[in-house]
Amino acid sequence: MGPYNIKKVLIIGSGPIVIGQACEFDYSGTQACKALMARGFEVILVNSNPATIMTDPDIATRVYIEPLRPDYIEKIVEAEKPDAVIPTLGGQTALNLALQMEELGIWKKHNVRMLGANPTVIRAAEDRLRFQKICDSVGAKYARSAFVKDFNKGLEVAKELSFPLILRPNYTLGGTGGGIAYTLEEYERLLSTALRESPTSEVLVEQSLLGWKEFELEIMRDRTGTFVVICSIENFDPCGVHTGDSITVAPQQTLSDQAYQSMRNEAKKVIEAVGVETGGANIQFAVDPVSGERMVIEVNPRVSRSSALASKATGFPIAKIAALLAVGYTLEEIKNDITKTTPCCYEPALDYVVTKIPRFAFEKFPGTPDVLTTQMKSVGEVMGIGRTFKESFQKALASMERKEIGLGSMSFSEPMLAFPNSKRVYAIAGALRAGKTIQELYELTHITPWFLEQIKEIVDFEKDLSSEKSLNADTLLRAKRLGFTDKSIAHLSGKKEIDIYRLREQFGLRPGYLKVDTCAGEFASDTPYYYSTYWSSPVERRKQDSLVVILGSGPNRIGQGIEFDYGCVRAVKQFRNQKMKVIMVNSNPETVSTDYDTSDELYFEPLTGEHVLEVFKFTGPIGFMAQLGGQTPINIARHLVDGGYPVLGSSLESIDLAEDRGRFAKICNELKFKIPASGMAGDFGSATKIAESIGFPIICRPSYVLGGRRMEIVENFEELKDYFERNGDVIGLESPCLIDEFIEGALEVDVDLVRGQDWSLIGGIVEHIEAAGVHSGDSMGVIPPQRLKDETCGRIEKMALALADRMNVIGILNLQLAIKNDQVILIEANPRASRTIPFVSKATGIPLIDLGVLAVLGRTSKELSLSKYRWQNVNRVSVKGVVFPFKKFPNADSILGPEMKSTGESMGVGTDYSEALLKACIASHIIPPKDGEVFLSLREKDKGEILPVARELVSMGFTLSATSGTAKFLVENGLPCISVRKVLEGRPHCVDRIKSGIIKLVINTTRGRKSIEASFSIRRSCIERSIPCLTESDAALAFLHALRHYRQGKTQVGALNPLISI
Repeated sequence: MGPYNIKKVLIIGSGPIVIGQACEFDYSGTQACKALMARGFEVILVNSNPATIMTDPDIATRVYIEPLRPDYIEKIVEAEKPDAVIPTLGGQTALNLALQMEELGIWKKHNVRMLGANPTVIRAAEDRLRFQKICDSVGAKYARSAFVKDFNKGLEVAKELSFPLILRPNYTLGGTGGGIAYTLEEYERLLSTALRESPTSEVLVEQSLLGWKEFELEIMRDRTGTFVVICSIENFDPCGVHTGDSITVAPQQTLSDQAYQSMRNEAKKVIEAVGVETGGANIQFAVDPVSGERMVIEVNPRVSRSSALASKATGFPIAKIAALLAVGYTLEEIKNDITKTTPCCYEPALDYVVTKIPRFAFEKFPGTPDVLTTQMKSVGEVMGIGRTFKESFQKALASMERKEIGLGSMSFSEPMLAFPNSKRVYAIAGALRAGKTIQELYELTHITPWFLEQIKEIVDFEKDLSSEKSLNADTLLRAKRLGFTDKSIAHLSGKKEIDIYRLREQFGLRPGYLKVDTCAGEFASDTPYYYSTYWSSPVERRKQDSLVVILGSGPNRIGQGIEFDYGCVRAVKQFRNQKMKVIMVNSNPETVSTDYDTSDELYFEPLTGEHVLEVFKFTGPIGFMAQLGGQTPINIARHLVDGGYPVLGSSLESIDLAEDRGRFAKICNELKFKIPASGMAGDFGSATKIAESIGFPIICRPSYVLGGRRMEIVENFEELKDYFERNGDVIGLESPCLIDEFIEGALEVDVDLVRGQDWSLIGGIVEHIEAAGVHSGDSMGVIPPQRLKDETCGRIEKMALALADRMNVIGILNLQLAIKNDQVILIEANPRASRTIPFVSKATGIPLIDLGVLAVLGRTSKELSLSKYRWQNVNRVSVKGVVFPFKKFPNADSILGPEMKSTGESMGVGTDYSEALLKACIASHIIPPKDGEVFLSLREKDKGEILPVARELVSMGFTLSATSGTAKFLVENGLPCISVRKVLEGRPHCVDRIKSGIIKLVINTTRGRKSIEASFSIRRSCIERSIPCLTESDAALAFLHALRHYRQGKTQVGALNPLISI
């Protein structure tokens, strides 16, 4: 039980995926739970995110999916009576929650001890004023700054310090609410936001260190004072870009050994003074590139985003060790998992380079400037491992899954170089091609010249590849050692990718695979963690029977996130349960799937046809799973099958039947299924004919998109013309626009099922809360359905089973359907795991991924006892909530439509719909008001539907206000209502009332491009002030259920039942 005599530990998760806090905390929490359970501790886990592995019931002794709020946590503490809580594994959310619980006296009341970081340590690191005093005590420098608690004090500070100024709100995540102010006008705007976003209304205003080099050290310290640096990380971008948005490199590349040792020693002093003594921490430094002067930026006294990167970069399991240190073990007592002999007090040594590149989603939020600041905006990341920076950097580029080949062919402009943005590295390459010197680029970007030199070497070699008429073995080997892919070599040399592949085969050029072993080969290790490199010769290995490969989902992005990693990890477990050996291939350092002990072998590689095929040739699997990692594995499946390796489960033919619109329509006609009328148009002329045939409204989308990219509802010919003009870059005769009938007012559902050789099983029907027209990933959902008739559910099940049979699906199938006037209309089918799988599995207790693996392995119905899997037998209601990143993007609109914009999801579980819905809302940071003014601005079609909502709001004691048309309607129907001006009708107007805090809830429904633009300021002001804003009439009706329950003030919690064992 460790030296602290602790038996039961509560671990708090990080909640839904948001920018700044993603699936790296699922990795951390899962690792910690496994480590503590293995040592005999009882572990109580609470999190509100169903898409996580950590919330599977077999990860901890008891698992609670509940909102991360003090009232719910106290209920769990009362029920479970833990001895201690570890708040350092769930990001800023868990840390802030634990501190709030301590301030409320809840831990003391229930005799729960805080481990990993006590309140004094948290305040010392998070409270900027205290932290500065600590730095003073050990002689560590920090930027000249002042502490601000109100707006007037902030204005005084601006006069004392010189611009530009950086604003850092206390206790916030990913730089939320902060930023860089270059002028007083910008400063006033940012200060107002920063004070509002800080939970304590406290902001540090500091002198900018723009242009300084930025470094991070991941450290661990135990109760005996043993201190180790796990990894040094250097930012490619200078200070001024959030470290989560910067390209980063490990180990650091440009400090002298003397400078590094000095930084290490200072880190030790600061960490000791802060009081970190049982776990991991992260410390960030800025270094003047000219004088070498060093300043401390901040300390995170917890497992951080960078901890996951450092763990994957070194093979050192930081979260696992942090959990064990928290319960009292020492670094000396814990053995290194990889070497099996050395203790964890040995610092890792790296004989390779790791490069992380962030992935952004600016294209999802039109009008938002692509500018990187101290507020994090990236939604995911990739990691490349190589023997040199250039090799690892280009492998990371190849992992990004973007249209650019290598460093692309972008032309540059000086603003693209001078202002940090998501495409700056491509602009740097363009500038080098155009003859810009390193010095000129440094003066524009302030990026360390060493990194610019590395990119220049890559760009210079591009010229060699472009000029050579025939590629010889030496040139090709040099290209591969620089990290060039076959595709980029082909592109530069004017050849086809297959030609480069054949040349490599002819010359015998194949990569070798080296181990990540924490010790640079100094000690023997049996690590199953590999990376490819052309700096090592290939070695033949003995082929193994029963070896399968699971392809991961690559970088997180909107439309393809943690839900797909969940499927991969569950599948690995089930294959291993069936005595199969499993290889995992992925490029995302945040995930559980890239933990070296998840699978039998891990290959940290780009998910391209070339890289994956080389892994197959080295390992010799019997086949691969493509149906778990989203669209990424599907995209390369043909390449791998052509290379001689079969796809396991649904064939490429089945996949093509779903993706080919013509073939899919033919199948549906055969089965007599109703589908929306549709057509394909390569230009506006043909689109108008299709629209005339179908009738408005219609849905338009380009071919081959993920997450509803550029998908829009079009109401008339004017909007159709506008759509084609804005999307002309992706629509043409070769890539036509898909035009579908839009079934307005329909109820939409998701169905997940599994099919084997002689059996099929429905996993569940998820009823969307919003009406059709909102992307399924952005819609809240409930299981079991609340509005569908039992007879309709039966028809849906029969349709799903018939379609699975006709498509010859083996494994998992997801269907989306719309129901209107008792008609069931099939929208689409995907023969792969969907993003709803984790939610459905936890809502019903049916292990869909596990069953999918058994289907792929050919298990029969007799072997599986399928009668125990009945989703209709569930005696609780589960609601899926959604979380959006609108606050991070200044000009983003919260109006929902067919293009997905959410980053994460929550789950509410209750005895009835209203309780489950309330929990899902609270877990998604949508807090209902208990009183005050409700503002309504409704389109004509929605007024009748919203009238019952308005009546009940009045009966609850709320005051109604509305724009003139809506107010007139409400008054005519007997409801008191204040008429408020629209923004263009003069002041005071509706936005003034929102900003002044009078309005507590907004219901704003609209449709059509002009109407949406006209009401944008209403929704945007709600985002900025965290006021609930409902943009769908169905959502408003549902919200009423949550509001009723909220006003009752009841708080109940319940652990998940264990998954049904197979």
